[in-house]
Amino acid sequence: MTIKVIKEKIKKDELGEDTVKGVVDIEKEIIALGGEFHSDANSLLIEKENSSQRDIWGFNISPNKSKEQRLEFVSLINIRPADNNFDMEIQNPEIRKKIKQIVDKLIT
Repeated sequence: MTIKVIKEKIKKDELGEDTVKGVVDIEKEIIALGGEFHSDANSLLIEKENSSQRDIWGFNISPNKSKEQRLEFVSLINIRPADNNFDMEIQNPEIRKKIKQIVDKLIT
């Protein structure tokens, strides 16, 4: 899937049926979806949207699952000891909540 930057609402049907890699800028409240690796979408947000690495977090979205189950907060880009995240999974519940709010707002 080609990487798409999402700034306005899209329908989940536009994602297809398979799990899609995504990254979100939690300050600008934008998402980049697609690419082979989370780092591809991460780089796109930095280069094209002037996002800050500190604000970008990775996730996976499964459009066929319910809103409560469709997100996985796992990505190599999430390993950030400086931000107290020592694992691929986002540990901070506030960051997870913010990501879910942004995804729910932009992908309906």
